[in-house]
Amino acid sequence: MLHIVNGDIVAEKLKQGVVPGDVLVWREIYSEGPVFLDPSDPAARSVRADYLEKAMGIPRKEYIEGCESQEQKLRRFKDYDEIVLWFEHDLFDQTMLCYLLYWFSKQKMGQTRLNLLCIGDFTGIERFRGLGQLSVEQMGTLSGTWHLVKRRELEVGRAYWEAFTSSDPRGLAKLLQEDSSALPFVRNAFRFHLSRFPSVQDGLGKVERTTLEFIAQGLNQPMELFWQVSDELHEFGMGDLQYWWILKQMASGTQPLIRFDGAEAAIPSYIDPSEDFRHRRILLTDTGRRVQDGKEDWVVVNMIDCWLGGVHLLEKERVWRWDEQEESIV
Repeated sequence: MLHIVNGDIVAEKLKQGVVPGDVLVWREIYSEGPVFLDPSDPAARSVRADYLEKAMGIPRKEYIEGCESQEQKLRRFKDYDEIVLWFEHDLFDQTMLCYLLYWFSKQKMGQTRLNLLCIGDFTGIERFRGLGQLSVEQMGTLSGTWHLVKRRELEVGRAYWEAFTSSDPRGLAKLLQEDSSALPFVRNAFRFHLSRFPSVQDGLGKVERTTLEFIAQGLNQPMELFWQVSDELHEFGMGDLQYWWILKQMASGTQPLIRFDGAEAAIPSYIDPSEDFRHRRILLTDTGRRVQDGKEDWVVVNMIDCWLGGVHLLEKERVWRWDEQEESIV
């Protein structure tokens, strides 16, 4: 039996006698940076590796070697009678789940059975954020509760992955209107993804707007902000390195939204924790206040250059925006 899981914490707990078999941690952050239909394509991987090294300091060589290693293990899936996918409800997990369902939908499974365990809550935990919260004993209660993946689950996962990696986000918005009950968490997760696009109202994505709101309330320490924003937007499943990169983008450009007060300190990255950064204050700029008050549009007054799934938003090109009320991309 092979268990494919969403992180090292979950893997270590499963290895403590919770389940029989091998454990493969799927190490990816598809919710960050450029994502392509076939991530194993060398050209696509090169673009993604460059981005992740720039954004979060993940060494290019380490990233590429890690991807190749996990893909080699995945291709040996027929060595196992059963495979179990362990995932959660948030965007971080749902992107991984949809990719794996897309990949398995193209395989001839032979005698290997593909199973799924995907949860959004757990009895006794009021604010469930993920499998990593659970104790070894609690994880043990999930053993055997998975179910055989059916054709409809493969179809929905494949459709969402194809739409997520498309350069035209309207297909993903259209999917939100269709029946996706075979994967009960996929709609909310990818609806949140679309809310990260610049809003038609102010040019802000949901993470940036929520950050400005908390700063305006007086929260100005990086770690304090990270915990509050990630808790408020729990459907994102955002990691701290992702958030530091978002803050860096908010503080960049000709008219930034925020500024860092105090002594100069590097933004933390994968290879540099930069502890001094955690003690700096984050303040709104005049532009940040005007955008928050609805007097400016951030895309109009500042440069935009970012990736959301398969969509590359550039200032000099048509910029896709999210209309919250209509739940549509325009």
